[in-house]
Order: sequence, then structure tokens, then C-alpha cells
Amino acid sequence: MLKKIKYILIIVVVLVGFSACSKYQKLLKSTDYESKYQMAKKYYASKDYFRTIQLLDQVLIYFKGTSKADSAFYMYAYSYYYQNDYLSAAYHFKNFATTYFMSPFTEECYYMSAYCLYLDSPIYKLDQTNTFQAIKELQSFVDLYPKSTRVAECNKLLDELRLKLQKKYFEIAKLYLKTENFVAAIWSFNNNLKDYPDNVYKEEILFNLIKANYLYAKKSVDSKKVERFQASIEAYNVFAKTYTNSKFSSTAEVYYKNAQKEINKIKKIKA
Repeated sequence: MLKKIKYILIIVVVLVGFSACSKYQKLLKSTDYESKYQMAKKYYASKDYFRTIQLLDQVLIYFKGTSKADSAFYMYAYSYYYQNDYLSAAYHFKNFATTYFMSPFTEECYYMSAYCLYLDSPIYKLDQTNTFQAIKELQSFVDLYPKSTRVAECNKLLDELRLKLQKKYFEIAKLYLKTENFVAAIWSFNNNLKDYPDNVYKEEILFNLIKANYLYAKKSVDSKKVERFQASIEAYNVFAKTYTNSKFSSTAEVYYKNAQKEINKIKKIKA
């Protein structure tokens, strides 16, 4: 008896599913845009974002210029967001913000456009094109809405993205140093400090500049050694002045003293 009831229930569910599917397909083919809009709202409420998008794809064009246009577009953009299609969502949120600039949803959509790009920002090891774009859009939002309640969150996201870039370029510079590409290492470490003065890796960067300049000098031709050892000494002076009690202090001092010895040795030979 129980098996029979279960069988009947399965048949009912299947029939209801076919019926609903059939009604949906008919609605897609119809020209009743108001019904499509109302059904899209129901699908949106029930989190069926795929069907919401399919219906709104047709509704948006028909509703353009009407009082329902921004509400339809708002659901459309969020449907992509809830499907984790952040690039598409970012595009549609930005399009909303620039099209419906008098809508009560404009500020929110401008923020969401930037936020979606933040969500699409990859790990630091990968290409950071989207990270730069997210930073640009978040900063643009802050500039456009300086009194918004979302500014604090934007600044938090901006800090996170900048830290990611600092880590990426720090790791690149360390790799140059490890592979003895000293010119590239020195350039990368210096650029990292220039681009991010409050760099969280500043202490280690300053130490690595001592090391990189020293090792570069050791590998150099005799005519270039003095100026390159001197560069290591200058890097040490900056480091020692900035960090009086660093975990790198003792090793940094060894490089400093060895650089001085090398310069004195060269000067004695020349004399």
C-alpha cells in the first residue's frame, strides 16, 4: 500500500513539473510582458534566478522608459549576482547606475558593481587585472558618495585588495632575488615601496635591498663594485634608521660590515 502511495505521489510530482514547464514555455513565447514581469518576480522570490533572467531578458526592452524599468533591471542584475556570475553582475549593476541615475537603487547598484569586481578578484598568484579594476571602481564609489554608509566597507575592501597587490609584488621581487636576477629584484623592491609607502612588508623589503645590492656587487665587474657595495651600505642606513630593533638587524649588519670591507679592500688595491 505504501509503495502504491509513493508511486502515485511521484507521478503527481512529475505531472505538476511538466505542467509548470509547459506554462513557463508558453509564457516565454507569449507577448504578455506584464505577465512575464509578474512571473519573473515570483521566480526571483523563489530564488529561481535562471528563469528570472530568461523572462527579464524579454521584459527589459519592453519596459524601457516605464516606471517598472528600474525594478526589472534591479532584479536582473541581482539574479546574476546570486548565481555567482560576478562579472556579468558587475556589468549590469554599473549599467543600471549609469542608466537610472535618479532611481532609489542607484547608489546601491553603483556599490554592487564595485563589490562584484572585488568578489571576482583572484588569489595573488594570478593575473590581477580585475583587482585593479575593483580598486578603481571602489575608489570611484567613495569619491562619488563620500557620505554614504557604505564608504567604511569600501575602504576596508580597498585595503584588502591593496594588501593582495603588495603580497604579489613582494613575492615577485623575492623570486628575482632567489634566482639571482638582482637588477630586477632591486627595481621590484623599490617600486613596491614607492607604490605602497605603508607596505606591510616594508621591514623585509628594506632588508632585502641590503642583501640584493650586496650580492649584486659581489657578482659585478671590478669597475662597478664600489658603487654597488656603497648602494648596499646606503640601503643599510635606511633600514637601520627605520628599524632599530628588527629581527633582521644582525644579518643586515653583517652585510653592512662586509660591504665596507670590500670597498676598503678595493681602495687598497687601487692605491
